[in-house]
Amino acid sequence: MFPRPVQYAIKAAGGWRDDPATSEAVEWRRAAAHAAGLTQEVERLQFEWAPTDGVPPAAGALRFAEASDEKFLAVFTTIAEGSLDFQTRTSVASKGVDVTAREEMDFYLGAPGKREWWRIAYTHEGEVAGMAIPSATPYSVNVGYLGVVPEFRGRGYVDEILAEITRMHAANGEPRITATTDVGNAPMAAAFLRAGYRNTEIRINLSNNL
Repeated sequence: MFPRPVQYAIKAAGGWRDDPATSEAVEWRRAAAHAAGLTQEVERLQFEWAPTDGVPPAAGALRFAEASDEKFLAVFTTIAEGSLDFQTRTSVASKGVDVTAREEMDFYLGAPGKREWWRIAYTHEGEVAGMAIPSATPYSVNVGYLGVVPEFRGRGYVDEILAEITRMHAANGEPRITATTDVGNAPMAAAFLRAGYRNTEIRINLSNNL
């Protein structure tokens, strides 16, 4: 067994299971990875947006405002509860929700995106509904992190939070926005498609579960 966590990614086009040649290529790589001890598997969808895909309009159900690091940390903590994201769920199970929230926030503070882009989403009654964190990599801007607090899930707020991130990047003249989510996070994947994002790739991440 490897002495430290090892990761291996298999990249394929969407619908790869329906193409015999691609499916065969994925399966022998997956089998080799499993044989090498990389048995923890997460399939992730890669999305992309361009200005020609259209800028989602503001629905007006939420308002967005800047907030302190302490406020954001509290919302990170709340959103982590019941998250459908595999990495978040795994971290909560092994480290607890407080450590998970701190690590997730530190990751985005260290990313190339600007801290002043971050927004808390509020209902018109002043209750926290979620948050929007537009971010970036060295190669492009991305959706970063967004989430809805448990008590407001299922009301369609994910669409408005994603639209806010998209509008912010679009207003800055960005020609491309990237995003990812787990295949198991069907609500988030559906939200990307509703917002005009295109699924450009599927990435199967395998690790040795350490």
